Amino acid sequence: MSKNTFKGGKHIHDFKELTGSKPVNFGFVPKTVTIPLSQHSGAEATCLVKKNDLVKVGQKIGQASAFISANVHSSVSGKVKSIDDIMTATGVKCKGITIENDGLDEIGYEQKNLTIDQVSATDIIEAIKEAGIVGLGGAGFPTHVKLTAREGQITDYIIINCAECEPYLTSDQLMMELYPEKVVMGLLLAMKAMNAPKGVLGIEDNKPLAIKKLQQASKDYPNIVVSVVKTKYPQGDQKRLIQATTGIVVPSGSSTSAVGVRVINANTAIAINDAVLHGKPLYEKLVTMTGHALKDPQNVMVRVGSKVSDIVEFIGGYKEEPGKIISGGPMMGETQFTPDVTTGKAIGGLLFMTQEESKPKAVSPCIRCGKCVDICPVYLQPLYLQLYVLKNKVEQAQNLHLMDCIECGSCSYICPSARPLVEAIRLGKLEVRSKKKDSK
Repeated sequence: MSKNTFKGGKHIHDFKELTGSKPVNFGFVPKTVTIPLSQHSGAEATCLVKKNDLVKVGQKIGQASAFISANVHSSVSGKVKSIDDIMTATGVKCKGITIENDGLDEIGYEQKNLTIDQVSATDIIEAIKEAGIVGLGGAGFPTHVKLTAREGQITDYIIINCAECEPYLTSDQLMMELYPEKVVMGLLLAMKAMNAPKGVLGIEDNKPLAIKKLQQASKDYPNIVVSVVKTKYPQGDQKRLIQATTGIVVPSGSSTSAVGVRVINANTAIAINDAVLHGKPLYEKLVTMTGHALKDPQNVMVRVGSKVSDIVEFIGGYKEEPGKIISGGPMMGETQFTPDVTTGKAIGGLLFMTQEESKPKAVSPCIRCGKCVDICPVYLQPLYLQLYVLKNKVEQAQNLHLMDCIECGSCSYICPSARPLVEAIRLGKLEVRSKKKDSK
């Protein structure tokens, strides 16, 4: 097994031991759900139901309203109680459909039992689109769009991102251990959809059981390789993973498609398998409920639209009142303003930090140690990017490739002076995007 990696980054203590060896909890059933009509990149879905309508599990309740948009499905059967304006875990305001669960779990979609030989490339894309599948690594980009090639584009590789490099999160790992054949079949379906000759399963070397199971599941497919990469954050960034598994470097400002590669998450591959071969829409997701503020951290299968506080109560509650709740991991996740926020398709984990862990560090002047430069996986100079942004010199920051920053947070993590480097860079990027918008 080769162990490949990229320049920069760092292996940090990841606290995956809190949940990684525990069995998946499939027992959570919400009494009510509030399903956002925006759980994806792009335009909000158009509501297809009204108050007091009866809906079933997997029934389409939101129709994709643009090319970059995604269908939304009910995660329970029951009655629509209300349709309100809500705030999602990602900070997006949209319509939310509240459904009271009747506990019957009546199926509202056509169940299938197909093989890969029975579906065409067009069938695959259409099934993915109909099922509302989005990138489940966190970005939520509609998968049918990602797997639709522009005229003249050639795709050489489909890579399944099995790295799960973000600290604390283990939902991808456990899903790969439970359903390795689905991961491989999802890859094969994506390859068929894009006529890609080669498939890669890129996985960090800290997941020995998942590696073994993926190797076993893919052994009969000579065009698929399990590429074991070094455990190091942010190995799961798609451009870093492409470099580590294939040696291909994506140029600055270019997309992965420009170099003939598409990258999809391991859970997305499973969802593709379920949608294309079995007709199942995306309405549930394994979520890592973790952190030292919880009594019993674990991975829970969660229906989309479940309230975070309900999931916490189901697994036994808090060991202590959390100082911070983060949707996602500690490096790139988003802090929540309330535990009553509802889950979306792309949430891979919820982190509950203690009061002590949540205390901000005292910021001191930059000592010019260069650690932020050494750790940056994109070859940037975060200390100067921050300096220019704080001095309102965003054009100079752009000259130092401000927009290439992947906001992984490595620089802020390593800084001995606790400088808010990535926070300043995000502000600078927002200003650049705002100026571009104003100029149109």
